[in-house]
Amino acid sequence: MTLSVAYQAQDEEIFGRWASELVAELPERLSTRVLDNAQRLGDQPAIVDDQVRWSYAELGQEIHAACHWLKTLGIRPGDRIMTVSENCRALVVLLLAASEMDVWLAIVNSRLSAQEIDLIQANCLPRRVFYTCEASPEAAQHAERHMAERYQHPQWGELAISPLYESDPEPLSTSGADQVAAMIYTSGTTGTPKGVMLTHRGILYIASISGGMRHLSQGQRVYGVLPMSHVFGLSSVCMGSLYNGACLYTVPRFDAAQLLAALKQERITVLQGVPAMYARALEFLKREQRSLEAPELIYISAGGSPLDSDTKVRVEAAFGLTLHNGYGLTEASPTISQTRIDDRYTSSTVGRVLPLLEYRLEPLSDSGNDEPSGDEVGELWVRGPNIMKGYFRQPEATRATLTEDGWLNTGDIARLGAENQLYIVGRSKELIIRSGFNIYPPDVEAVINEHPAVTLTAVVGRQIAGNEEVVAFVQCEAGIEVDMAELKAFIAERLAPYKRPTQIVLMDALPSTASGKILKGRLRDLAQQRDLDQQRDLAQQESRS
Repeated sequence: MTLSVAYQAQDEEIFGRWASELVAELPERLSTRVLDNAQRLGDQPAIVDDQVRWSYAELGQEIHAACHWLKTLGIRPGDRIMTVSENCRALVVLLLAASEMDVWLAIVNSRLSAQEIDLIQANCLPRRVFYTCEASPEAAQHAERHMAERYQHPQWGELAISPLYESDPEPLSTSGADQVAAMIYTSGTTGTPKGVMLTHRGILYIASISGGMRHLSQGQRVYGVLPMSHVFGLSSVCMGSLYNGACLYTVPRFDAAQLLAALKQERITVLQGVPAMYARALEFLKREQRSLEAPELIYISAGGSPLDSDTKVRVEAAFGLTLHNGYGLTEASPTISQTRIDDRYTSSTVGRVLPLLEYRLEPLSDSGNDEPSGDEVGELWVRGPNIMKGYFRQPEATRATLTEDGWLNTGDIARLGAENQLYIVGRSKELIIRSGFNIYPPDVEAVINEHPAVTLTAVVGRQIAGNEEVVAFVQCEAGIEVDMAELKAFIAERLAPYKRPTQIVLMDALPSTASGKILKGRLRDLAQQRDLDQQRDLAQQESRS
């Protein structure tokens, strides 16, 4: 058996300072630096939405007022509170006030189903639930379903607040490395959702190091459309902006027309999103026969799902900027690696591992025979200050993912290339093994996405007797008729026979989360169901003949 070798990412300079220095000065709570900014950058813009423009001084006042208000609502240090919400000023203030009070905030996207939200609440057992009704019609619907009391907050707009529930507070810690700041829940469509316990130090490591690498600083205007209920939106966008003195635009949900208008009118300088968001923006520009106007945009990046080379090339051509890439997962707060601001890679690398993190690649089993030559390939494990504390009240699930000495199994297959560049090959559970060959879905998706009519692709495996098949779900541009024979010929020219999809399913829109991440579990179920339907139809035909 081949033993894995552990590496530690080197210290490096960020904005003229060493990463180790930035980590050493991290405060113990999320709110500390933001309240410092309220004193230091008082008149500088902090929060913009469609109702208000708050300076840092005004944001600081709101945080202090919220702490007092939450105490009158019976919220105690160590309590858990839950928000059913979308991005808005109320959610930002609740996060920072909870931080100041040593209260855990479970952030739940209001666009989840009733069943999903009820399962999360049953696990979280919050002291109270807050619904941001003004920013989200779905939040208002959940509030009505739960018979929460409506409340018109003088500064935040319309909310709804649950009754005070019996709930035992958690033990407190003065250390930001031990004290939980937020819980982000994994998908709960099947079974019990898992509450990922993220510490103050873990989130602040990302805000400082990852944010510093993007040159987030005073004067930058950041478009915050990635949901804060997703850790990318929470740590990288929200806290990355406010920790470093930038201005955050809180945007409840993605709309291509609104994004393009903000880039021009608000002179946005930093845009972070998922690949699907960029693909839809380009589709809108093409449909409207418009060119992009983003006079002060200086940085764009993608994360949350794989970035294929075709999308990268098209986005860079439209924006005239490098589309930076990164990789992470909820359990790592989330960032593990990212391209540096001066990188100009044409490949789909997710960059180097962030400074000071430890990582290793565990060898794969010998089930496949199509590994890239010359590069180290394996299942990625990481350790560092950004790793979660565990899953809330689920010790078995925690032990299955996190070792006692702090190593997190990402479940992703990665390879380490030249210059320590990391490439994500695919999810270990999504690896397709067909006739003894390993097939990594992102490789197939990247090829199909090169077709001019294709907007998005998701590839999954389908179990058949003694083997596995490749099924591709394809979303095309609206109003365009796709010749299936031509599409298959296009793919055949570019993929080895064993990688070619056995079946291609055209869809109006691929199912996705609020952050734009494709729901591959749902597609795998659909692929298997289509196979069962075909078997049933065949059996019926045989019985009639």
